Amino acid sequence: MTTHRLEVWGDPIGHSRSPVLHAAAYRTLGLDWLFTRREVPLGRFDRALADASVRGLAVTYPLKQRAHDAAPWRDQRAAVTGAANTLLPTEEGLRAYNTDVGGIVRALDELDLAASRTVRIVGAGATTISAVAALAELGVAQVEVAARRPEQAAAAADVGTGLGLSARGVSFDAVARPVDLTIATLPGGAELAPDVTDRLAANGGVLFDVAYSPWPSALASAWPAPAHRGLGMLLHQAVLQVRIFLTGNVDEPLPDEPRVVSAMRDALG
Repeated sequence: MTTHRLEVWGDPIGHSRSPVLHAAAYRTLGLDWLFTRREVPLGRFDRALADASVRGLAVTYPLKQRAHDAAPWRDQRAAVTGAANTLLPTEEGLRAYNTDVGGIVRALDELDLAASRTVRIVGAGATTISAVAALAELGVAQVEVAARRPEQAAAAADVGTGLGLSARGVSFDAVARPVDLTIATLPGGAELAPDVTDRLAANGGVLFDVAYSPWPSALASAWPAPAHRGLGMLLHQAVLQVRIFLTGNVDEPLPDEPRVVSAMRDALG
């Protein structure tokens, strides 16, 4: 394991802003650390991980569940969601973290959306589960998960029920009740059928779309209420990753953290 190299893995990965964010953080902290991106398809993840020689890894789609499974130790958020976006090699073994949950919590708080009482999540992937866990931490009253396949929506809602939420899963065709906030967890560039988009937008409240490229997303373009892209989530989950890579403790603030966060935010443009 080398001291100064870190990477982000995914497929595709060329759009990732993580190198820009992390470079700004380490520069502000006075650290000569190199953070680069690497395309790693799901089928090559295990071999790439076995050969990796880095201080830490960030992982994105479609590797989050595999990253969770690869580590014998997981933080509570990774254990609850079954997904990890951060891997830290240690002398005791690989440690897995999910900083997406904290990133969503902090982003919603920053946008004054953390007090939303009713929320709909659109999608059914790993980020959906992280959003469910984030809403449980925020104490949301009711959560509806909407997806093309009702069984996937129901599975995500079951995670929320297990965390004490009043949650249900529905197909896109069954969306009806109005909500204060919609969280879209679809991949960037994903498009829904026009009738589905209209149904979601008609009673969806404010939109928080985790996608940030391309922007506006197809959903945001059709949204009549305010729409926010996912750069806040990207920023704050990266701050938590930097904490992990620096000290191994996601709960320990960085030295002069407000200045680091400001530099990372400026790097996003």
